[in-house]
Amino acid sequence: MASSREDLSQFDISQEEKDKLVAEVIRYVLFKTHQNSGCPIKRDELTQIITKNYRQRALPAFVIHAAREKLSTIFGYEMKELQRSRPSSANQGRASQQIGSTTGIVGQLPADVYRKYVEDVNTAHLTGFTFVIISIVYLAGGKIAEDGLWHHMRRMGLYENEENHPVLGNIKQALEALVQQRYLQKDKANGHEGNTLFYELAERALDETINNKIKEYISQIVKNDGASPDID
Repeated sequence: MASSREDLSQFDISQEEKDKLVAEVIRYVLFKTHQNSGCPIKRDELTQIITKNYRQRALPAFVIHAAREKLSTIFGYEMKELQRSRPSSANQGRASQQIGSTTGIVGQLPADVYRKYVEDVNTAHLTGFTFVIISIVYLAGGKIAEDGLWHHMRRMGLYENEENHPVLGNIKQALEALVQQRYLQKDKANGHEGNTLFYELAERALDETINNKIKEYISQIVKNDGASPDID
């Protein structure tokens, strides 16, 4: 507790002020995550919650760190900072360039506890859709042409002109939601036949936790089916 007071003394704020800021950050993260269907939050948005009334330079990092700890211990969520990169075609011939960071939350509960108390069966179809699309792009090497992705989606009965799918609704919008949620990013590349639109894995799908789960699930499917994981 003494250490906490010492940390606060460098910012010249009270424990009550600090707790209020931490609560505001947590409330904002939970609300925005629910409102935007899990879309990551820009780091600048969290910083502005703190800097609108306080000018101490290091205070945002201190408060966000405290909010991260409380989200973990009280709510069972890990607040992860994800580095957002430019699409691969924009980095040809140079190192991958970071263009900012976003914050997302990941559940830390054991799978059986999550299924029993947290999982919403009404959104399970969206989770399945997300996994399948990410897996297709992953098996294609992390990047796939739009035509190629729709080819595989049509094989599953998902068509680009379908607006009233009985489970997913508008299929194009369901795919675009994965871009907004930063599982995928879109990029145009110049070729002999003009511009080609590509989908590639974005920071959320590339996060180690999610990426390892994708590899694990794909390995299980391939092992059970005895099939090759290559994309045709």
